[in-house]
Amino acid sequence: MLTAVAVLSAAALVVGLSWAPDRAEQPRALTGAERERLAAMRVTNYRDLRAGVRLTAGTGAARTELVGWVDWSRPLVYLDVGGPGAGAERGLLQATPTMVLLRPDPTAVPTPAPPPLVPPADRWRLHDPPAGRGLAAGLDLLFGLAADRPEPPADAARRIGGATVGATPVDILQAPPPGPGASAPPSPPDGQPRYWLDHDARLHRLETALAGVGPVTVQLNRTDRPTLRPVDALGGRPGQPRALTIAERGRLDRLPARLRARGGAAVTLTAPVAAATNLRGSGWVSWSGRAAYVTVADLDVPDRRTLLRADGTGVRRAEVPAATVPGTVESPGRPPLPPPARGWRADPQRAGELGVLLDAALRAAGSPGGRGAALRVRGDSVAGKTVDVVELRTPRGLLRYWIDRAGALRRLELRTRAGAWAQLDLTPATVPRLTPARTPAAGR
Repeated sequence: MLTAVAVLSAAALVVGLSWAPDRAEQPRALTGAERERLAAMRVTNYRDLRAGVRLTAGTGAARTELVGWVDWSRPLVYLDVGGPGAGAERGLLQATPTMVLLRPDPTAVPTPAPPPLVPPADRWRLHDPPAGRGLAAGLDLLFGLAADRPEPPADAARRIGGATVGATPVDILQAPPPGPGASAPPSPPDGQPRYWLDHDARLHRLETALAGVGPVTVQLNRTDRPTLRPVDALGGRPGQPRALTIAERGRLDRLPARLRARGGAAVTLTAPVAAATNLRGSGWVSWSGRAAYVTVADLDVPDRRTLLRADGTGVRRAEVPAATVPGTVESPGRPPLPPPARGWRADPQRAGELGVLLDAALRAAGSPGGRGAALRVRGDSVAGKTVDVVELRTPRGLLRYWIDRAGALRRLELRTRAGAWAQLDLTPATVPRLTPARTPAAGR
């Protein structure tokens, strides 16, 4: 059913719409009413919340097409990136004004279609497109189409004709580009963007040009407005944070004792730390042994794996060939037992933010002190279990505990300096005895 909705969304952007002017007209200055509508355009987008979008950038073999939805209220875009010029960026994309998550798919067909309404959970990674060019310029343009207050149009704005969008009459207005970050080299004849704007100040089409990109066309479907679901790395579904109920507080307070009684868990790691550091991992956390031992893979270094051992004495690491550990770079296997006898060295950086996440998992079995300001962010589900997502602000970062109704910890999340969320999923399992890794001196 969701697939059918997505297909219909795509069709609605290209079928039954007339973009051509009804008749040739002489350009003229805007009337007072037209100026008011153009000034209100970005506010109208913001208040309308969402719209379907098809953005075409560039021409010929360099053409890139983005199809999906924009949510100006959040703000968030969820798009399929295609076209002959998409290159390594072909695939699914979710982005905010400050962060881009890409799910590359080099085997996807060149012609994009609306993404699945429920985004896939796997293979998302932080992406850093060059600022002001290509994909980044297109995203800046989409986000720049909305604002929470009106701005008067420039005196140079003109009405150049009329058209219809379905059965809706629109005015074609020409004016300087909207919002920050957009520029208008001379692609239209006089170098200014053209807006197809209806009588309710709703934008239906934009034609402009962007530096380093070339001509750009944005088509908006004002009736295609599904609620978007951010992927886990962007924090997941929005909620309504509130204080914990008595039952929720009780589960949080009893969590350390439950973890100590369980003894340990198998863990799976997904950590988009930076655009060039997207980590995956698996291993174990032992609350009885107060240690964690995991394999870590970096998506940009597929032929190597890092073994990490974290405990009360610090973090030690060993670099090993990928063949040493089963699995793939996207889903690496658990680390070898017993640990390798050689190659270990102390990590003075304590594995950075990954070490913070592992340390938080070990500390979860300690004193519940400092949790008085905990908030329930939302309800959710993981591994088939209904959970409460509880957020805590700690000296080492913003943490989220996913606690099921039986009081078990199912996921731990850390907000990274990049603004993304790293996840450590915990699964009940028999945890092997995690023998200490050798010290650097003993490992030589």
